[in-house]
Amino acid sequence: MPLDGRLLSGVTVLMAVVEAGSMTRAAEALGMTQSGVGRAIQRLETRVGVRLLDRTTRTLRLTDEGRRFWERAGPHLEAIEEAAIEAAGSAHRVRGRLRVNVDPFFSRLVLSRALARFLSLHRELRLELIMRDQIGDLVADGFDMALRFGNPPTAGFTARKLLETRILTVASPGYLETHGKPAHPRDLLQHDCIDYQDPLTGRPFEWEFRRGDEIVAVPPPARLMVSDVATMIGACCEGAGIAQILQLGSRDVIAQGKLVELFPDWPDETFPLYAIYPTRQHRAAKVRVFTDWCATLLGADPEGAAALR
Repeated sequence: MPLDGRLLSGVTVLMAVVEAGSMTRAAEALGMTQSGVGRAIQRLETRVGVRLLDRTTRTLRLTDEGRRFWERAGPHLEAIEEAAIEAAGSAHRVRGRLRVNVDPFFSRLVLSRALARFLSLHRELRLELIMRDQIGDLVADGFDMALRFGNPPTAGFTARKLLETRILTVASPGYLETHGKPAHPRDLLQHDCIDYQDPLTGRPFEWEFRRGDEIVAVPPPARLMVSDVATMIGACCEGAGIAQILQLGSRDVIAQGKLVELFPDWPDETFPLYAIYPTRQHRAAKVRVFTDWCATLLGADPEGAAALR
């Protein structure tokens, strides 16, 4: 299929629709009418011979063929854009819209503290942080990247590990005064615990304790399960039971004596944080800059690491 201006124009419109999430917003961004956007998509679908978008009055999402087309065509359009920027003498220019699917806990406790500084450094960038409990479909949902805890999906994504943070088992001083302090992880079987729901499975996370090669799995007798980290920490501080929390972002509640770490001699149970991207050969400068900034916040810079732990 020969490349011509009409084909390239249709691909550009499709990319705009995917990134904007609707034809109305894409039309505004492109300076077109909504009907003009619709006709451009129809002409592109006719040209390639397959339906690329499923459209209803309420939803718009890529078909399987459309997703594959988007993944193949997107890097080339980004390369054209970056080549144009470089030709203009602005190879390191960060601009446009960056849409990030982000874990709510990480956004609230880490990113929120430093967003003003990041935006002041990149005046031509519009940053959209969308808090989601699950990664979902980055392409269909119009995300450039995601920041998620836990092991990343293996199919259709690339990922960069930003952090391994310890899992701490904690209780309030009031709870320990009433119920006593467990000496070993297995002693948790005699205590009230608080479970945290895994957003992917709907079930509570498993409790494991690691010390070198030694692993102890404990099914905690939980009378309370929550799906919100702030609720779990608040309930734990008030003596509702023993909980497991991430070391990342927990410095204040432990330093203030609101919570006590129970098993510092079991230090090897950790939880990763990843930057996750749709599968592409190249990533835009805005994505690279934001990822590097997050890595700096989390510890590439020792001062940044000390501020967050």
